[in-house]
Amino acid sequence: MLLTSIIFLPTVGAILVLLMPTRAAVRWMALLFAAATFGISLMLFPAFIGTGAFGASYGEGIRHIVRADWIQSFKIEYYLGVDGLSFPLVILTTFISLLSCLAAFNVTKATKGFFSLFLLLETGMLGVFLSLDFFLFYIFWEVMLLPMYFLIGVWGGPRKEYAAIKFFLYTLAGSVLMLIVLLAFYFIGRDVMARPFDLIEMAANAKFQAAIGGKWILGMKFMPMAFAFLFIGFAIKLPAVPFHTWLPDAHVEAPTPISMILAGVLLKMGGYGLMRVSYPILREAAVSRVFITLLAVIGIVSIVYGAAVAMAQTDFKKLVAYSSVSHMGWVTLGLAVTPISFVAGGGSIAGFNGAMFQMVAHGLSSAMMFFLVGVIYDRAHHRDLNRFGGLALAMPVYFGLAAVGFFAGMGLPGTAGFIGEILVLFGTFDYSVWYAGIAAIGMILTAGYILWTIQRVFLGPARPDNAKFAPMTPREVIVLIPMGVFAIALGIYPKLATMFFQGTLENICALFR
Repeated sequence: MLLTSIIFLPTVGAILVLLMPTRAAVRWMALLFAAATFGISLMLFPAFIGTGAFGASYGEGIRHIVRADWIQSFKIEYYLGVDGLSFPLVILTTFISLLSCLAAFNVTKATKGFFSLFLLLETGMLGVFLSLDFFLFYIFWEVMLLPMYFLIGVWGGPRKEYAAIKFFLYTLAGSVLMLIVLLAFYFIGRDVMARPFDLIEMAANAKFQAAIGGKWILGMKFMPMAFAFLFIGFAIKLPAVPFHTWLPDAHVEAPTPISMILAGVLLKMGGYGLMRVSYPILREAAVSRVFITLLAVIGIVSIVYGAAVAMAQTDFKKLVAYSSVSHMGWVTLGLAVTPISFVAGGGSIAGFNGAMFQMVAHGLSSAMMFFLVGVIYDRAHHRDLNRFGGLALAMPVYFGLAAVGFFAGMGLPGTAGFIGEILVLFGTFDYSVWYAGIAAIGMILTAGYILWTIQRVFLGPARPDNAKFAPMTPREVIVLIPMGVFAIALGIYPKLATMFFQGTLENICALFR
């Protein structure tokens, strides 16, 4: 019952938060449950230490399985499990949620509602990463939607209603496409599978694979259509160009702790969905030249476009938001180019490894960068980059921590951001030198906007208003240091992450042979 506890402990906390008599009690109760969830999630580590942790094939490495009938008439199960694909993201979720909860201690408006919705959001995110029944996966995907809508729409900035509705509509549109595929899988699989919503069995069942491979709907092959629908649904969450336009508005209007969750965890659900659902099950479509080229181009455009637009921003938070579009483009590119290497007999998983590593690295650096923006906004009450300057002298501790966060986001060698990008580049070179060369332009643009931001915010003479800013509080330092430590540690010793997911990724890629 370990996985059930991890998922629903925040829900228990959400209920108890509503019963607290004072604002301080609300905050500490929420932090207690966020910390407890993180602590329990650490109990997953022993199952993934050792060479035999992943099994010989996809599905054999699943640990802590929970399986029970839920809706028997449709063969829907309460089916949970954790493997090397979901394990790093579960740890990332509980870790970022804990730090975001501490970051939210300065929220004063309707604190009971805020922290209750915050903990419900954590339940939804963890449920997505731990569900192995497609119907249950979909339910948790939708559970995540409503708390985020209200957290932006009630506690956000001046255009919070617009940003919340835009986020809701985009995500809902993707969910509808996912639901269509889910229903199609059920109607095709109910006659050939004992458990038609089982995501692992869908990938392994030869009869189901033959059925979806030979199915035609409205004169079109089903598998490419399903892959396209799922890709759009997951690409909205990534976010990939051109499905990204909800993200800058949501980030700019969301309160700082919610921006941390949004960038650090929610964007990873798109990449995880592609790796859990689309690639193992719809692998015939995943290796088609049409989809490989399309996804690779989308990834490259996201990398270059996101970096170029970030460079043009004067709003500090919007700059970081567009940087997420660029960084998550590496995930799309890494996923696109890997399967073809197995079909061609090459067998390199560098792209998949890079995509997964990039999700973890970006989860740390982006959450750190958004909190850094929030720290200075609390003092300046604006985010105009051109009105800062000289903060390195006025706030030296802030400058030191900001340097770690922004250089990690830039992908400086020795930080986690570099490892993910370089692995994706290795995988892309195997597919196309031209694609790799164009994607590398994004690295140059990223260095450009990060260094220019550092120059405008931290260097030069201190402005009179900025010189009066209060130093960082212990709470703010405590939030930033753990993320900075792991951003450096993973950059110096990447095996701290790859040892947990590489075996599972190899098993997924073996399905393409």
